[in-house]
Amino acid sequence: MAAEVQAKLKGGEFLITASDPQDVFTPEDFTEEHQMIAQMAQQFMEREILPQCERIEDQDLDLTVELLRKAAAELDLLAIDVPQKYEGLGLDKPSSTIVAEKLSRVGSFAISYGAHCGIGTLPIVYFGTEEQKQQYLPKLAKGELLAAYALTEATSGSDALAAKSTAVLSEDKKSWVLNGEKLWITNAGFADLFIVFAKVDGKDFSAFIVERKFAGVQVGTEEKKMGIKGSSTCILLLENARVPVENLLGEKGKGHKIALNILNIGRYKLGAGCVGAAKAAIGDCLSYAGERQQFGRPIAEFGAIQEKLAEMAIRTWIAESMAYRTVGLIDARLREVDVDDPGQALKAIEEYAVECSIVKVWCTEMLDFVVDEAVQIFGGNGYSQEYPVERYYRDSRINRIFEGTNEINRLLITGMLLRRAKKGELALMQATEQIFSELTSFPEELDPEEKLAEEKRIVENAKKATLMVAGLASQKYGEALTDEQEVVMAAADMIMEVHGMESGLLRVLKIAQKGSKDLELYEKLIRCYIHDAIDKISLSGKKILGSVCEGDEQRTYQAALRKFCKHSLLNSISMRRNIAGALLKAQEYNL
Repeated sequence: MAAEVQAKLKGGEFLITASDPQDVFTPEDFTEEHQMIAQMAQQFMEREILPQCERIEDQDLDLTVELLRKAAAELDLLAIDVPQKYEGLGLDKPSSTIVAEKLSRVGSFAISYGAHCGIGTLPIVYFGTEEQKQQYLPKLAKGELLAAYALTEATSGSDALAAKSTAVLSEDKKSWVLNGEKLWITNAGFADLFIVFAKVDGKDFSAFIVERKFAGVQVGTEEKKMGIKGSSTCILLLENARVPVENLLGEKGKGHKIALNILNIGRYKLGAGCVGAAKAAIGDCLSYAGERQQFGRPIAEFGAIQEKLAEMAIRTWIAESMAYRTVGLIDARLREVDVDDPGQALKAIEEYAVECSIVKVWCTEMLDFVVDEAVQIFGGNGYSQEYPVERYYRDSRINRIFEGTNEINRLLITGMLLRRAKKGELALMQATEQIFSELTSFPEELDPEEKLAEEKRIVENAKKATLMVAGLASQKYGEALTDEQEVVMAAADMIMEVHGMESGLLRVLKIAQKGSKDLELYEKLIRCYIHDAIDKISLSGKKILGSVCEGDEQRTYQAALRKFCKHSLLNSISMRRNIAGALLKAQEYNL
């Protein structure tokens, strides 16, 4: 396991504190066991799932159930996050994240798998009583029971706490009686149990373990969807559903703690899944570009195609760096606590809620970019169902809605950071005040011998630019900042780019410390990304400054923003050609 990587940073602290490359978990830290798990999941995808892709897409749910149970029986892939005490494997978080990445090539199956192993099973792992764990976890680990998660309602999508479903205690006090209607429930067509959220007596938002066989539980017809067509998505109807009183999950009135923290885990796993899907799309594009002839040459030889391939790979590599950095932090924190204590596990997961939202938003938008470019590389063939990129394109779109929309997550990123600062949990205000005091200072000279010295400076200044404009926005609007959603989301965009820049830079520096024959290629990759990202930060910063100040004050801070976002020009065309050339030579995503 990756025990040497410690959770030295608190959640959100990356914005104000520099990290050492050795304190960041990256794919280069995968152990032999991680590599074996990756290979095992990859082989299962290639041997069992890809050959059945057409049947899966035709929504052969019996086949999906068969494959899930085969994954459990032959490879224990459903048991990774279940503790050994309950007949699971009890592996670390990188292990389950690696599997989520490797199974993502067929989106419909990946969603079915993820809904069971993640949001369907983990609520019981972290919040169940000992009796609930003994009763359900062994069967969930073996695939004897398949799970679903029922949160969304017609009136409560992004606003989960607006749920109308109710739970009341029966007269004999032996059962909860649940009534309500849950929408968009993944796996509902075949799930044996549901994690259901309802308000006790119409007020206390709580969670329940509801078995399909309980009286009053009904499942509606399958939804007709744009993408992930092979997954099951139905309405769950609860009409005086009788749920044993002991099936209350966690504490009454604390259902939001379960819902939000399980979604945090879902967010970083979704991010990793997007990385896997992007790698698959890039691999298909590399093969196609080498074979497709236009004007008497393979299209892979054209600069326009090479630029697309390089940018797709750069964004995928950065997304991977962000996702596994976050996974490593959560895993390290969980290793420090008693995971059998829901309170301790809750705090460990909550600590990196900001990073989970960042990974969710950035990675899902990365994948949308990659699959869109994949269709473009395939041209007219990309619009045909005979080629897989058409499916990648449709399947990708739901990810920006899953696990909280990207708009909601952007609001959460900035909002959670500010709340932590006001509680004294994050020294954000002190760091911001320091930035204001430095506005008239001159930058130190770069050390020409230091590796990636300018990029280190850019990342440091990107943090300062973000803190400056976010601080101005907070001063301008105070508590009313939450109503200025455009400003809050622009600040989130800056924060996300900082996380991406630093995660990628630290990964390259770690690779440099270990040594790699491909180091020069990674340096080109991170330089291309960082120099582009600082321009994005500048644009978002200008947007915020235009809203929060004017006149001489605006000119002063705009000058400061220009100083923070200053960078040299790169020959990024040549660098991207080198990156594309390396990929085309390998004929696979091998970064």
